[in-house]
Order: sequence, then C-alpha cells, then structure tokens
Amino acid sequence: MTIPRIAVTCGEPAGIGPDIILQQALQEWPAQLVVLADPALLAQRAALLDLTLEIEAFDAAAEPAVHRPGHLPVIAVPLAKPCIPGTLDTANAPAVVESLRLAAEGCIQGQFDAIVTPPVQKSIINEAGIPFSGHTEYFADITGTDQVVMMLASEQLRVALATTHLPLSAVPAAITRELLSSTLHILHRELQHKFRIPEPRIAVLGLNPHAGEGGHLGQEEINIITPTLKSLRQQGMNLLGPLPADTAFNPPVLANCDAVFAMYHDQGLPVLKYAGFGRAVNITLGLPLVRTSVDHGTALDLAGSGKADAGSLASALQMAIDLAPKEETRQ
Repeated sequence: MTIPRIAVTCGEPAGIGPDIILQQALQEWPAQLVVLADPALLAQRAALLDLTLEIEAFDAAAEPAVHRPGHLPVIAVPLAKPCIPGTLDTANAPAVVESLRLAAEGCIQGQFDAIVTPPVQKSIINEAGIPFSGHTEYFADITGTDQVVMMLASEQLRVALATTHLPLSAVPAAITRELLSSTLHILHRELQHKFRIPEPRIAVLGLNPHAGEGGHLGQEEINIITPTLKSLRQQGMNLLGPLPADTAFNPPVLANCDAVFAMYHDQGLPVLKYAGFGRAVNITLGLPLVRTSVDHGTALDLAGSGKADAGSLASALQMAIDLAPKEETRQ
C-alpha cells in the first residue's frame, strides 16, 4: 500500500504554527509528514516548549516511510531574521509564501500527496509588499484554477459556501444562477472524487429568513435558487432545498445529507464551529490537489507558551491522509 507523503507548511513563524506542528510530530501517523520551515525556528521552538525531537533534512530520493514519532523531515525554508514568538516581522513574510509555493509545486509534480497549512497572518504578508488574499486564493492562482469552493468539515458535519469573505450587504448581488451552478458542480464532484461518495446528497440553504417565505421575505429563492436547483436536479444531482437556515441543521435533515451548502460565511460556519471548534478542518475544493487547513488563526499570544491546542491540526492531517489519492504514482 502506498504511504501518503504530506507537505506541512509552517504558517506564521511568530504564531502557534510551529508549536502545533511539533506537538503532532510526537504522535504516530500512517503517512510521512514533511515540514517546510526554517529548521532553526523549529529547533528553537522545540527547546522553548521542552519538546525532544530530531529534525532531519528531507530525503526526496527515498521512498515515503510512515512517520516516526519524534523525528521530523524538513525542507529548509530559511527565515530572514530570527523569530520572536508573538512578534510579527515583515522580513520573514517572503519565507511564509515561499513555503506555500514549494508545497504547491511539490504536489503538482507528484512529490507530495496533499498539503496541510497552519494559519498565516495575512496582514503582515501584505505589509511586506506581497499581495496575498489568503491560502485559498494563492493555491487557486498557482494551480491556474478558475474557481474553488471553501468547505469546513467536522466529524458530524460538512458545510460548503457559495460566497466567502464578502460584506453581508454584497451577498445578495453575488448569488446568481451561474455562481450557484458552478459551485454546486464543484461540491458535487469533489464529494464524489475526494470523499468517495457515489451519489452525494446536498442540503441547500435559502438566502432569506424562512427561505423567503414564498416571496414575502425576499425573491432570491423564487427567482434564482429554486430554478437553479431544478436545473441541476435534471442533470442528476440530489439536492434538498432551498431550506430555511434556522431549521436545516436539525438532526433529521443532517441524517439525510452529505453536505450543507450555505449562501454566505456566517450562515453556515457558526453552526459548524459551535459543533466542532478545535476539531474542524478547512478544505479547499476544486483544486487539482488536496489541501486542508486548521479552523483557527495564528494565536500570537499563545506562541511558545505550550498552551496551544493542536487538535485542529490533527484533524487537518488526518483529513489530508484520508483524501490523498490512493492510486497516484509519484514522478
């Protein structure tokens, strides 16, 4: 059986990314973990956290081997300046982005089977003069992917989004038949291919309270969402809705669907994060590679303290291993 090789980027070096990586490096994993980071940073943070690990140079020529707890293969991505936990530095932003580039190119070339990303600090990357909207947009750009879909998943629930980081006032205009059709096609396809669900069942939320209540609380359901769902059902998709968001997350509904499709960020994600915060995984759908991430930020105040919870990284690693292509041949 092929052992997956998982690229793990470092995230913001002044945040908890190094901490949670080191914590998980002490655990057993049915895959090879390869960290893209500054070895000196990892060694310094391990000493600060009183963790005993052997940091090794990654041997690209060797066959993937199951992770050995306490051993960490590393592809060196040197920082420009020594890192102080909790203190951002624009000088180190290029290394953060370089680790993402190396991970993506390694996946494209078949060296890695998936990418797992701890959190980055977008503000400091932009302050360094590097245009950066986020992991999702970066990986879409570097792989030449026109459209991706953000999905968060926990053990109990998967929630995908039609729109992501938009002001609420901009959401109604963004909900078009074209957008819904393309995002639902991506979601449906990825549930089949990556999650291996032959006939995905997707619960689609309405935009307005009570899913518009027959047009009394908005026309988007009547004019846009319902016609789109009707067309997609005719193409063979199993779609439920549009459903009122305030009742769609009840157990009887969730028991009959594989994913919930929400119209905007705070319509679907608060429920998922309440149910599984610290164990949820952010998954980018539509990419020609597997990319998972944690459900939290850089937590600068916890960096180097030993108080960072590595649970979401553990979930992201396991999800990446589960989603990694099973029949891929490395080049």
